[in-house]
Formats: sequence, C-alpha cells, structure tokens
Amino acid sequence: MLRDMASLPAGRVTKWIVLGLWVAVLLPALLLAGRLGDVEENDNSAWLPAHAESTEVVERAAAFRLADTVPAIVVYDRPEGITSADLAKARADAEAFQGLDDVVGRPQGPSKARDGKALQTVVQIHKDRTGWEGIGTVVDAMTEVGERDADGLGFHVTGPAGYASDSIKAFGGGGGLTTITAVVVVVILLLTYRSPVLPLLTLLTAGGALVTSEAVIYLLARNAGLTVNKQTGFILTVLVFGAATDYALLLISRYREELRRHEDHHEAMARALRRSGPAIVASAATVAVSLMLLTLATLNSTQGLGPACAVGILVGLLAMVTLMPALLVICGRRVFWPVTPSYGSAGATGDGIWTRVGTAVSRRPRIVWTGTALLLAVMAAGALGLTSDGLSHKDQFTGTPQMVVGEEIRSRHFPAGSGDPVYVVADAGSAQRVRAVLSGVPGVTGVSTPMVEGGEAVLLGQLEDDPSGTAAMRAVERARTAVHGIEGADAQVGGNTAIMLDTQKAAARDSAVIIPIVLVTVFLVLALLLRAIVAPLLLMATVVLSFGAALGVSGLMFDHVFHFAGTEASFPLLTFVFLVALGIDYNIFLVTRVREEAQLHGTRRGALTGLSATGGVITSAGLVLAGTFAAMASLPLVFAAELGFAVAFGVLLDTMIVRSVLVTALTLDVGRWMWWPGRLFRHRADGDQPLGVRSQAPIPARAPVP
Repeated sequence: MLRDMASLPAGRVTKWIVLGLWVAVLLPALLLAGRLGDVEENDNSAWLPAHAESTEVVERAAAFRLADTVPAIVVYDRPEGITSADLAKARADAEAFQGLDDVVGRPQGPSKARDGKALQTVVQIHKDRTGWEGIGTVVDAMTEVGERDADGLGFHVTGPAGYASDSIKAFGGGGGLTTITAVVVVVILLLTYRSPVLPLLTLLTAGGALVTSEAVIYLLARNAGLTVNKQTGFILTVLVFGAATDYALLLISRYREELRRHEDHHEAMARALRRSGPAIVASAATVAVSLMLLTLATLNSTQGLGPACAVGILVGLLAMVTLMPALLVICGRRVFWPVTPSYGSAGATGDGIWTRVGTAVSRRPRIVWTGTALLLAVMAAGALGLTSDGLSHKDQFTGTPQMVVGEEIRSRHFPAGSGDPVYVVADAGSAQRVRAVLSGVPGVTGVSTPMVEGGEAVLLGQLEDDPSGTAAMRAVERARTAVHGIEGADAQVGGNTAIMLDTQKAAARDSAVIIPIVLVTVFLVLALLLRAIVAPLLLMATVVLSFGAALGVSGLMFDHVFHFAGTEASFPLLTFVFLVALGIDYNIFLVTRVREEAQLHGTRRGALTGLSATGGVITSAGLVLAGTFAAMASLPLVFAAELGFAVAFGVLLDTMIVRSVLVTALTLDVGRWMWWPGRLFRHRADGDQPLGVRSQAPIPARAPVP
C-alpha cells in the first residue's frame, strides 16, 4: 500500500490532484508566512529559561518598570571641542526626543566629556510596547532630529537601542539572502543538468516548501508557544533551499535513469520514487530527528530553532516527493531538454572521475584512510584557539554601522559602562548593606541610591567596561558572588550584561548535554537503517572528525583572515548539529547504495560501485548545500558569516574528502566486517577477496544514482 501511495504523484490523473492540493495549501500559506515577523521574539531576555537569575530579576523588578525600557545612548562629537551652540542643540534635541512616540521619561543629559570634545544623552525607549523592530523606528526618528542643522557636529545613536536598530537593518537583508540562495541553486543545477527548465521547477518547489514551512512555524509560534526570531528565519531559508534541492537532485537523477528503461514516463517516475524514496526519507528523517533534539536546550532561541528547522526539512521532503514528481511528470521528457534521455539509450559509463578515485583508493586503502584521518586531525587542532565567549555589540557586525562608530567615539570620551547599568534587586531592609558590598566589587565604578517599592529595593551599578564585553560579564559574576553572600538580602543581579552572561552559560550547558545525545541518536538511526554496528560507529567517527576539522579551519580563518573578535556562545552547538546531521545525510546516500551492491557483489565491489554510482549526484548536492549556506555571508552579521562559512566548508570537506576518500577506504579495508553483526557480515560474495588481490572484473556501468 505504501509503495502504491508513493507512486500517486506519477499517476496520469493523480498528478493533477497532487498539484491542485499544493495550490490549495500555498494560497493561505502565502498570507500566513508574511506574518511570521509578528510572532518573533528578538529580545535576548525572552530567550532565557525562567530559572536564569537575570530572568528572575526582570520579574522581581517589574514594579519599577526598569525592564520595560532599553537605553539609546546618543553621542555628539566635535574633534575641535564642543561649542556652546553644540550644547544648545543637544539640549534642544533632548526635548525633541521626549516628544517622540515610545520614548519614556525625560532624557538624561546632555553631559559633557571631561576632554570637552563630546556630549552624551541617554534616552529610554519602551521596548515592550514598541517591539524590537519598533525600536529601529524610534532610533531613525531620533537620528533625523539629531542630524538636522548639525553644522558639522557628529551624531550617533549607540547602546542597546542602537544595536537593536542596526541589527534590524542587517536582518532586513533577508530578502536579498533569499534571492542569492535562489541564484546559487539555479546556477549549480544549470551546470549539473544543462537544462533551463529543471532549475526552475526545483526552485518553484523549494520556494513553495519554504513558504509552507514559514506558515506552519507561524501557527506554532502563535498557538503552541514556539520561540522564533530573526536568526531562525535566515537559517530556515538556506536550510530548506539547500536540503530540498538535494532531495530533488537525487530524485531527478533516478528518474533520468528510469526514463532510459521505461517508455512511459509515468511508469519511470513511479519506479524512481520507489527506488530513491527510502534513502531520501531516511536522510530527511535523520536530519529532522537531530534538529528536534535542540528542544532539549534551555536557551529558548536554540530550543525554538530545532522544531522550526525540522518543520522546514519535513515540508521540503514532502514537497520533493509529491509536488516535484507531479511537475516532472506533467512536463514529460522534454523537461530535460536539450539533453533528453530517450527510451533504450545508454546511461553513464563507469569510467568517470569517481570511478578513478575509487580505483586509486583501492590500491592502498589502509594507508589512504590513515593519512586522511591524520590530516583531518591536524586541521581539527585549530579548534583549540576558537573562543565562544560571545561577542560584544560592536563586534557583531562585519561592517561599521552607526552603532559601531558611535560606540568607538563614546569609548574614547566617556566611561565605557555609562548608560547601561546592572540592576541589583534585594530585600528593602538590606539595601544599604548591598550597596556597600556592590561598591567594592572590581569592575563596578558607582552604585545609585536604592529605589524602594513593595518591600523590594533596586540599585543601579555602573560598569567600568563595555557592558556587552567579556570583562563586564566577569564583573557581573563577581557582583553576584559578592551580593549572594549577604545573609538575608536575597540579592540578585540582572540587566543587559547579566542577560548576556546567562545566555552564554545556558549555551555552554546546551552544548554539553545535546551533543552526546545527538551522537547516540544518529548512531541508533544508522544501526537500524544498516542493520549493523560497525558501519554506524565508523560513519559517526568520520563525521565527528570532519566536524572537528571544519571547526579548526574555521577558527583559523575567523582569527587570521576575517579578523573576527570571537564567536557566539551557541556557534559550536549549531555548527555541530548542522554538520553532523547533513554529513550523515550524504553518508546514508552512499552507504545504503554500497550495502545494496554488497549483497550482490561483496563489500569491496560494493564500495567501488557505490562511490561510482553516487559520486556525481552527491557532489552536486554538496555544492548546492554549501552554496546556500555560504550565501549567509551576504548578511552583514558576524554570526551569519561564521555559521555560513563553517557549515559550507564542512559540507564540502565531507562531500569531497570524507565521503569519497575516507569512508571508501575504510569500507575497503574493513570489508564485510562493516556489516557486523548483521546477516550481510556472514555473506561472502566474489568481491570479498583479500585486499592484496585486485579484482579484474570491471566495475558495472551505472548512472549516478543514490
């Protein structure tokens, strides 16, 4: 029954039904997908678990309404020295700021720098009422006021509000990211198939999958409490386009082979779906399961990313095994024009590049896999210098937007921590003791008079260093240790710096917990699929080694070529999950074919035939996926550039070296022990000869199919 259902998109009548159903789904999906931004939560505090100390401070300080606002720090500068006219303008601007929508209270300042060359005004913006994108609107209005009649006076908005505004503009390149990703897919498919129609059908189907995924995620965020943000959106785009196109490549390759064997293209598609479907479904399921394990994270942003990306993978899979086959069958053989596969024509020969690679590896497989493993281990050593302590606000952009320029000017003229204090909430009766202890903490330069409300007291502490930097976070740790030791005070430390610190700690915990669980889960999936233990263990080892090499090279590139200040705390975990899931994806395509051939010709011949048969299509799939992730570099964000580079490089490394050389050499060396303790281990075929004996039989000519 399942085989018959799988063939429905290939039916003469049912292909139109499938197309009609997708049209019916896409019409409302287009409307819902456009509302995804309405349910995004981009405030860092919304990402933290309820038990985080900074989250508890937000709840305890609710009566003071301190957590409802975000500071915009306005900086004026004149290298020759601030004039009286400059000071008068800054005062007039402060009055104008107060009249803007969503500006709360009276601005603080302008205050003059000790060197007399800069002014600073702190403006509070109501973040809960205006939302993250609304902060950008307020900052734009403030900029319009500040730049009017400036007469050479420099004007910049920095601080948390300035960071939020520039981040919104950076994420606004998401439309460009979609366009670049689509262009990458089309170019690679044109080079692969040399057909002008196939790339368009693939792009149409992948685009439909993305829109449908966004609609489903919107419904989950609105009705099921799923946390999504701007980061989720751009990762979802590249993942759906990349993975869905990979599934299309595998299906198209098998369909082209079947068209040479069957005169009726409907029958050819039905056979293609039955033969390629299990490998495609197994691969998608492995990726989806790995991503779903991110729900074990305590960091809400990571926790929400997993289900969102899993939805994208599953919808992409559904589109590529239903809508794509229906479109291909509707178009008929002419979809491959100008290189149309005719019935009875010859397929690809067995003397391609991957056949030659397999032959070269088979001469000395043990030396090959040992040398390759050592090379990857050396590359992985670069990961020792990779820091994942987070990035300060000014280090999170690849360019120099207004916030970065303003922060650099402010740091030259004012104390780095001014305008964005830490909040300490304590029992009102202990307020003065807390103030005395907090004042003595290294890195805290001043503490305000306690504000008291309902038995609770709030104190504001000014930090010596940049509030978004590592030094400030260490000061918050010292402050927590100090105030926690005050008996009966029930003191807790929060604020933006504390939120960043708790985010870093949550991300480190998530990596330590989730990475081992992902490894065990993927191993169990492979063991079930391959009915063996040795093969899954070896495949997992190659993928982990590949991940380490990709991380090591990425660390060296970030430090010495791109000159990034570090990586976000969640970078290692996300890179690991994507590379392991997607790396295993390609190994599934290869090893399932090797296992199929090993049942007929033995493991040795199966390894060579499997590489020859799958090499072309998997290489194309790897190029597509690497290209889509590399497109993330179009966003002017360090995190996007780092994740895009690491995954793209890792996918290429896995496609070109790990799968083709390392896995093939291991399979040749281990032989039938790959399948221990399964039934195939006990089966000896003619191809299972000692490695010193070269088989003289030619490798069967096969089309490049999974």
